[in-house]
Amino acid sequence: MCSTFQSREQKNRLSVCNKLCYAVGGAPYQITGCALGFFLQIYLLDVAQLDPFYASIILFVGRAWDAITDPTIGFLVSRSPWTRFGRMLPWILFSTPLAVVSYFLIWYVPVFEDGRVIWYLVFYCLFQTLQTCFHVPYSALTMFISEDQKERDSATAYRMTVEVLGTVIGTAIQGQIVGMANAPCIPTPGDNVTADGLNSSLLLEQEVNATITTVITLDQTKTAYNIASGVICSIYVLCAVVLFFGVKEKKERMSFWQGIRLVMGHGPYVKLVMGFLFTSLAFMLLEGNFALFCCYTLGLRNDFQNILLVIMLAATLTIPFWQWFLTKFGKKTAVYIGTSSVIPFMILVVCVKSNLIITYVVSFAAGVGVAAAFLLPWSMLPDVVDDFQVQNPDSRGHEAIFYSFYVFFTKFASGISLGISTLSLDFAGYMTRGCTQPENVDITLKVLVSAAPIGLLLIGLVIFRSYPIDEERRQGNRKLLQEALSSECTRAQNN
Repeated sequence: MCSTFQSREQKNRLSVCNKLCYAVGGAPYQITGCALGFFLQIYLLDVAQLDPFYASIILFVGRAWDAITDPTIGFLVSRSPWTRFGRMLPWILFSTPLAVVSYFLIWYVPVFEDGRVIWYLVFYCLFQTLQTCFHVPYSALTMFISEDQKERDSATAYRMTVEVLGTVIGTAIQGQIVGMANAPCIPTPGDNVTADGLNSSLLLEQEVNATITTVITLDQTKTAYNIASGVICSIYVLCAVVLFFGVKEKKERMSFWQGIRLVMGHGPYVKLVMGFLFTSLAFMLLEGNFALFCCYTLGLRNDFQNILLVIMLAATLTIPFWQWFLTKFGKKTAVYIGTSSVIPFMILVVCVKSNLIITYVVSFAAGVGVAAAFLLPWSMLPDVVDDFQVQNPDSRGHEAIFYSFYVFFTKFASGISLGISTLSLDFAGYMTRGCTQPENVDITLKVLVSAAPIGLLLIGLVIFRSYPIDEERRQGNRKLLQEALSSECTRAQNN
């Protein structure tokens, strides 16, 4: 191999510091996404006190708008001029200040009531747009920090570890701060109520036995949400700064419209996107409804934030295991094992009678599957891009299309799922801040966190059977790309 090629290969190697700075950039998306995913629905229903129908409209329109912005931002990024900081990084830097302001306002309850639906819809959509300006360039940056597949895989593992840690941080900050200021529920006519006005049914056994010295008001709960969002905004800014100054972007030629037809016609990409579309939907349904499920179906109103934290901690701890597993047995095998491992626990959580210890055990085990769901899509997307480059050697610079359209499909589908799930609760008779819920609501929540996600996971696994990039093909693509790079170097020397 020529010395120029060896020098280029050396240049493609990333230091641990480079990988960590790159990985830190993935935390804001996961911290805010986790807080919104787990808590926005219950916040809109029980704190902002919106009608479930209007809450479903906000969730659906916000996610659908978010999905539409992905290919739009991908196009704009691809047409952006190259600067001395790169093409991706300026988008990340300049979108951050406006993004944190709009995020904070999502968690603020305005004094007026008539325009609250518009308020949340506007700032939710605005935040999703600004975060897309951060996340699409960041996702595509994977292909621009190094041309070496092993280095990209290693950087992706760092990123996934930090991102899952981000979900822990988001769950911990939002859950613990809000959990300490959880306003008491409102008893309904059918509840057993003590002289103190608290529900004394089994559902609220822990709340009744607690010694309440200070009555928490709804205003205090609103303040807690403001504090939590302020802390998350500070972390968002810090991570963006670390990413901007800690990562160097390599210059590549990019195009957008010319590559859409080729990219969308690439079979492995379509199968990968469709497979992860269904598996992502499953976890999004679980995420969006789990807080309500813990509060009302399991009767663990005072512990749901800790249960969510256990799930995310388990996911963080098992990311290194899944990185080792996919290296040892292949990414396609890891998809089957990782995705299917969570199914028994989705069944168990709705079949076993409410028990806090069992719920913690099930939650930890479920976190193992969540880790695989975080790591594998972003680990496999670079393989599809490499496969595309092998089959289309004269077509380069389409990385932003691969990443933006993957995010587009998953976000659009998640918007539909969250909108439908919240609307289903409305039809089932959900009662805002009620101490108990009608039986139909309990049944609906069980379907939304168990039966529906399991069905979606099984569909995703069926699709993955036809995904063609196994370890043999992946290694073959890597060898061909290295040979092409070597040949390019040789031609350059001869000229």
